[in-house]
Amino acid sequence: AKQQVGNVGGYPYWSWYGFHGRVEWCACFVSWCANECGYIDTGIIPKYAGCVQGSNWFKERGQWADKSITPEPGMIIFFDWNEEGVGQDGETDHTGIVERVENGRVYTVEGNSGDTCREKSNPIGYFEIYGYGCPAY
Repeated sequence: AKQQVGNVGGYPYWSWYGFHGRVEWCACFVSWCANECGYIDTGIIPKYAGCVQGSNWFKERGQWADKSITPEPGMIIFFDWNEEGVGQDGETDHTGIVERVENGRVYTVEGNSGDTCREKSNPIGYFEIYGYGCPAY
């Protein structure tokens, strides 16, 4: 995932997934990375293009943790963006891969962050973190 930092526009992630044009590609990016590691074929991480689909997959298998935990590298992070005047709606809007935790912050690699693949960080327990998929590596 870190080798993809700097990609703009999401190609090849959305095209690998099967889309013929650009889509919101954060989940396609996570899936593409998982596929590159063989984790989709082995059932460790799902192939998903929608964040809700991805979070539900982990929940259905009992591999889900809420935002109160200290995540571990390789977990899949899901966000629920704060909509102005509304707050969180309880559905995932964005996803990425946990790179590390350091000094109370979770560092991630995310696709489609401003249409770019980039490294980001948030405080552990940040209000826009929805939760974590916990792959059985």
